[in-house]
Amino acid sequence: MSQLQTAEIVPEEGLDPTRWRALMVIAIAQLMVILDSSIVNIAIPSAKISLHISSANQQWIVTSYTLAFGSLLLLGGRIADYVGRKKIFIIGLLGFAGASALGGIASTQGLLFAARGLQGAFGALLTPAALSLINVTFTVPKERAKAFGVYGAISGGGAAIGLIMGGVLTQYANWRWCLGVNVPIAIIAAVLAKPYIKESKALGDRSYDIPGVLTATAGLFSLVYAFTLAAKDGWTDGHTFLFFGLAALFLTIFIAIEVRVKNPLLPMRILAERNRAGSYLGSLFVGSGLFSMFLFLGLYLQVILGYSPLRTGFAFLPFSIGVILFAGVAAKLLPTMGPRPLMIWGLLQAVVGLLLLTKITPATPYFTHVLPSLIIMSTGMALVFIPMASTSLHGIGSHDSGVGSAMLNTSQQIGGSLGTALLNTIAATATASYITLHGGAGKKAQFFALTHGYTESFKVGAGLLLVGAIVLAFTIRIGKESLVETDLIASAH
Repeated sequence: MSQLQTAEIVPEEGLDPTRWRALMVIAIAQLMVILDSSIVNIAIPSAKISLHISSANQQWIVTSYTLAFGSLLLLGGRIADYVGRKKIFIIGLLGFAGASALGGIASTQGLLFAARGLQGAFGALLTPAALSLINVTFTVPKERAKAFGVYGAISGGGAAIGLIMGGVLTQYANWRWCLGVNVPIAIIAAVLAKPYIKESKALGDRSYDIPGVLTATAGLFSLVYAFTLAAKDGWTDGHTFLFFGLAALFLTIFIAIEVRVKNPLLPMRILAERNRAGSYLGSLFVGSGLFSMFLFLGLYLQVILGYSPLRTGFAFLPFSIGVILFAGVAAKLLPTMGPRPLMIWGLLQAVVGLLLLTKITPATPYFTHVLPSLIIMSTGMALVFIPMASTSLHGIGSHDSGVGSAMLNTSQQIGGSLGTALLNTIAATATASYITLHGGAGKKAQFFALTHGYTESFKVGAGLLLVGAIVLAFTIRIGKESLVETDLIASAH
């Protein structure tokens, strides 16, 4: 029998008997985090009226969360590695529940913004802990592929489900329930986590890299905030330049610290492995490109086609269904084909779906123009999410599992912020240019101008996804045999 065949045989008695129940708990937590982002987007108009939030300040409902989440993810991943992933997972759940309850009863806009920031901070503990728990709990490659399949299905499909829930709660209850609904979900997951999830933590040196923590947090905060300012005030605004400059300064200092300190926050060995580095870079382009679909298609459905929030949520449901169904396909194909062909094919398919959306007009029907694109994109992205979650942790070992998970989420967060700023600017510029060239200030002319802006953003989004496919084609070198062998070696350590 060959070494590979021998390596694939893992005794059943050596496996955690509660691992599938643990996955159920992790899935509940991940679904809550994903639902929260899209539910809150639906709640913004009602919250704005209720708390007298100005148009200039409404962005902080989203920005306060993304700033805390994006800037603290690396630290959250390291804390999970050192303190214990199960412990931090439960703390993250309970903290997220408390912050959600605070936001749900907020009587002022300041309290709501603060609660969203707290949600982001506890989310930065919860999310990397959840992904790293999958990595250390599932040591058999085929089972790990199935587990990542569940995680990927929830990550890809949960946003559209959140739009439906947000629409139902906002229309038939109160916008406050869009935050309050997290409380029972988080408490149930925390209670179930105690018996079903096994504790794991990094071995060896567990000292904290305080200078790295401070410079990484300051750098990521400045970078996310710079993208936010670019979306609001433009790329040439002085404050935008200032925060991009601060981000470059702090992140440069951070890297200089990391290559010198004994136990760095982000060990360069994580980025030195080409498959992991390619996954993080590819994830950034995926986040940037896919954002255009959710943002501008949602605007098109509500502003141009006149859909209600609830109907908009249902309009996105085929995307969720496509991701969930094909996540199972991806999980089965991953151990037999390897990640590279799945990710490249999936991204090329998503590019085609986005390019089809460039053909929409204010008069095109949903079923002939939007629905086919959603199906093509969702089935393609399912082939990307699952392998990418796996390759981002390829051979990483238990000591760095949390910070590796955090890097994947950080790249997605930065990608989403980049997508917000870049594609908003492109859509606004294209809309203004259309009005200038075609004239007219009537409602019909404005609808055509806005739709033109949306379609231009779809083109750029498709380009970003194509760049992501090229990056993955040149960086991912894991084959199916390598995936099995190296994952077993990593799990043994």
